[in-house]
Amino acid sequence: MLRQARSQGVKDPSAGTMVRVLWFAGYLTIALGALLPTFLLPEAWSILHSGHHYLLDVPIMLPKRGDFGVQTRTGELSWRQELLPLHLSQFENLDIHTPQFKVDQKLWKAQPNQGFVPCTEPSSSYAGPPVKTRGYLMVSSNGGLNQMRAGICDMVAVARLINATLVVPELDKRSFWQDSSNFSDIFNVDHFIESLKGDVPIVKRLPKALYHHPKVVKQFRSWSSVKYYEEDIVHLWQNHKIIKAAKSDSRLANNNLPLDIQKLRCRVSYDALRFAPKIEAFGKKLVERMRSNGPYIALHLRYEKDMLAFSGCTYGLNKTEALELTTIRQNTPHWRIKKINGTDQRSRGFCPLTPTEVGIFLHALGYPESTRIYIAAGEIYGGHKQMAGLVARFPHLMSKETISTVEELAPFAKHASQMAALDYIVSVESDVFVPSYSGNMARAVEGHRRFLGHRKTISPDRKQLVALYDKLDRGDLQEGPELAILINEIHQKRQGTPRKRKGPLKGTKGWDRFRTEEAFYTNPNPECLCVQSQHVEKTSEIVEGRSTKSFSSSTTTKLD
Repeated sequence: MLRQARSQGVKDPSAGTMVRVLWFAGYLTIALGALLPTFLLPEAWSILHSGHHYLLDVPIMLPKRGDFGVQTRTGELSWRQELLPLHLSQFENLDIHTPQFKVDQKLWKAQPNQGFVPCTEPSSSYAGPPVKTRGYLMVSSNGGLNQMRAGICDMVAVARLINATLVVPELDKRSFWQDSSNFSDIFNVDHFIESLKGDVPIVKRLPKALYHHPKVVKQFRSWSSVKYYEEDIVHLWQNHKIIKAAKSDSRLANNNLPLDIQKLRCRVSYDALRFAPKIEAFGKKLVERMRSNGPYIALHLRYEKDMLAFSGCTYGLNKTEALELTTIRQNTPHWRIKKINGTDQRSRGFCPLTPTEVGIFLHALGYPESTRIYIAAGEIYGGHKQMAGLVARFPHLMSKETISTVEELAPFAKHASQMAALDYIVSVESDVFVPSYSGNMARAVEGHRRFLGHRKTISPDRKQLVALYDKLDRGDLQEGPELAILINEIHQKRQGTPRKRKGPLKGTKGWDRFRTEEAFYTNPNPECLCVQSQHVEKTSEIVEGRSTKSFSSSTTTKLD
């Protein structure tokens, strides 16, 4: 009957039903295959679908303590002792004889510390402050966060030199950043006063009886010696009870100061001048989130509007952008140099590297595409367009904005110096720190990392890199092994190796000698870093009875 029906072209009803069932099952399988990744693995699907993610576009899911891959830290973050670099724990399950292990270890491992430890204790002849000082020193700090930090450290030393009671410094609220923060909003003022009571008396404000008392406002000379303060400034006490420093930046020489004054500067910078508790606490959270999945690079990408305007660097920008920066520079009163040749600035290494140039640099050093990079910076000038070259090479870019919620950042968001403080903490605690420009933050972080055990800091040689990048632009050189060899050779000795602070460039005279010196806070060696055996000998000389804590002891500054 069936054969007859088929031969006559009659369709079998059971066969049709079977075809429809199979067709529906196939359709359902395809639909489920498309929907499952979307609903069950949304993050993986997003990454596969987009190829790359950009730090300002994709919100990062915040890890929680106990989640897979998030380590519960038993220790606490400390700014005055070297922690076990996290990347070493990541290699525990790898075969150490494989070439890949050796490559990874070399990328993240710091240079040998050569036995250096912090040594900031005062000498046996160092006396506490007198019961009564000559008068009060008020300070108007100037600049951004790190310029103010260095200036405040210097003003503590100046207060001791001129026998003054220091009034807690005023912060700069009129600079480019227009930050309304007070000292106590950024720094732990009570700790600042208490920790320095054996060095300099400090008060939060002038006594009421002196509110309307006349004061002498003085702009201290830049890079000044002890002689200047003891001879030119001390005599002001004869007619005044209050001296006000109009500026605080670079008012003390880098070199040739008494050893105890240099050590005092270090005690202020690396102990007394802690950030406010709320900043330290949230900074610690950011560090833990970055560390939760292994080692990371902190990249101080100084490609922001204020820096480009100040330096006159316009490479890679269009005419409209270049004109905007020129206008900002010309309209900023205290930026003295108004006409700058941007091409000349760049060829001499005076411009910050562009995001693309940083990407080429890190890739040539051997860091893989999977490297996690924390962007320690404000708003990048040019936005997505300028970041494209870096994102293409290193898609896993993160920032305080992407590893925290809007609610968490809200207390700091409208204060540039407080946001910069968070970046400072994450940078100091990173496995590798790379600055694209040698500005105030780059110098401060490098010095702090040296103090903590010479953590790996890679300082790009911008002048030599620009020469190579120009060859890339002309087509005379290509990204690849040849460029990688050249860049690695240039930077073999620019990765935080212990060394003494550099003096002025040969042939420089006058003020140029001071300008070309390595800043004290970039490298506090030899005054505040000693080889272990020397440190033990010097510690034994400390006068008994003085309350002085060793920075290498277990009683350390904590981010908690």
